[in-house]
Amino acid sequence: MKRKPRSGVAAGRDRTRAADPDSSWESASAAGRTPFADLTPDTLLDALTAVGLRPDGRLLALNSFENRVYMVWPEEGEPVVAKFYRPGRWSDAAILEEHAFVDELVAAELPAVAPLRLEGRSLHFAGEAKGAEALRFAVYPRQGGRQPEFERPQTLAWMGRMLARMHQVGARAPFLARRALDVRSFGEAPRDFLWRSGFLPAELADVYFGVVDAALAGVRDSFARAGAISGLRLHGDCHAGNVLWTDAGPHFVDFDDACMGPAVQDLWMLLAGERAEQQQQLGEILDAYTAFRSFDPRELYLIEALRTLRLIHYAGWLARRADDPAFQRAFPWFNTTRYWQDRILELREQIPLMEEAPLVV
Repeated sequence: MKRKPRSGVAAGRDRTRAADPDSSWESASAAGRTPFADLTPDTLLDALTAVGLRPDGRLLALNSFENRVYMVWPEEGEPVVAKFYRPGRWSDAAILEEHAFVDELVAAELPAVAPLRLEGRSLHFAGEAKGAEALRFAVYPRQGGRQPEFERPQTLAWMGRMLARMHQVGARAPFLARRALDVRSFGEAPRDFLWRSGFLPAELADVYFGVVDAALAGVRDSFARAGAISGLRLHGDCHAGNVLWTDAGPHFVDFDDACMGPAVQDLWMLLAGERAEQQQQLGEILDAYTAFRSFDPRELYLIEALRTLRLIHYAGWLARRADDPAFQRAFPWFNTTRYWQDRILELREQIPLMEEAPLVV
């Protein structure tokens, strides 16, 4: 079995791709070519002042490509983190469901970082515009920490316990406004966006879409082998970059990709290495996980299928934001011939992996 990273990131032309009902995958950016053009330092400081923070003018941009995130120092008290959501991506209802979920986790004494309630609200607007195209933001307490050492058995066991408790909360009720992690949303929709957008070089387009379709067939087969799996509210993007480690253990941040899906989605990104290594790591995680919550072993059929969906989704995610100047600076290699050749190879390697026997409990 080929060595896999934890996070996973990195058809014929005569067929017609249907438009996707998810507006976030429409080919024209609803927010324009520069979605954060109106987010000037003055706009940011005025917005934070309006919710009672009284910033002293010091700002530090933090690493974030999807949204814009800043450390902000108020005149009094500890610095806070202001997160400005990418316009056009989420509805207000979807953002508020994310906030409510994290609040539930905190109420259950789980180490999740929830937005502050300022002026009685967690979601705020900069300027006069409202709705999905407005500059919306939330403010969080600063949470320190270091990157977790997932290669340590003790760390994996700790993560297993925390994720089981998180999933206990997530299973209480469904998301209603947020998407589900399924073949349509994470595979077909980004594929269709790329098809309509014409991003791929002409000499690679048929090859790429043919491989994507073959990979998606493998994903569907994996889901069919797993059978009916119960979905629940998930972190959705539980990789090392979204876990801050302290002496008190893990702290979960950035629930921006929270979604409905199988529990294993929050587990597989903790695995790395050859198959035997992944098997051992999975054992450490599930030994701790199942002390708090049962785990359906049929979900193990989905690990490589979920990795495949992540790879397809990531290519579409980059393409969807290719007009953003910040993305152009951060991803200069995107949309080169070499980039698409690598994606074709990557997906070709995934197809036989999905056909292998799953890891075992």
